[in-house]
Amino acid sequence: MDARKLLDIMNLAERLKDTPRHCYTSGGRRESVAEHSWRITLMAYFVKDEFPEADMHKIMTMCVIHDLGELFTGDIPTFDKTEEDEEREERLLSDWVDSLPEPYSTELTALYREMEERQTLEAKIYKAMDSLEAIIQHNESDIKTWAENEYSLNMTYGVDKVAFSDYLKEVRHLMQEDTLAKIEKEKAL
Repeated sequence: MDARKLLDIMNLAERLKDTPRHCYTSGGRRESVAEHSWRITLMAYFVKDEFPEADMHKIMTMCVIHDLGELFTGDIPTFDKTEEDEEREERLLSDWVDSLPEPYSTELTALYREMEERQTLEAKIYKAMDSLEAIIQHNESDIKTWAENEYSLNMTYGVDKVAFSDYLKEVRHLMQEDTLAKIEKEKAL
């Protein structure tokens, strides 16, 4: 890749460090999109033994790139995101990916298609990591930062994304227990 193009991409990607997500950290500040992407990539690394047949390089790449569209739109919580928001993000991301040099443009286009279709094991694992990390972050944050709908959403979000894996279903079940314990602790105060 041309050195200037690499620097241009890195300069654009830096925006995700300052793009806040809906979630808060355990320290009380808003999480950035970059932090979320980093942690789902780390999570994918640590579950690799559970999926020896999966292409972990591909999964980790999916995790790193999955929210690049938010460079152009910012983060919109899943429960607020409209079809129009999704279409706008996809269009802006696609235009940017199309502007990249080869082979990156072709590779990313294929990865985004695979991620959207969620038919391969790799795409299913990536999407599960994306959903699970959001719940982990909510469980780590101060419950006072939760929106009213998140009490129930924390119990159901991502359940469908882990259905393909007994291991991930177990992880999700433990997260539900953590959510219930957090809610009960709050009620006791």
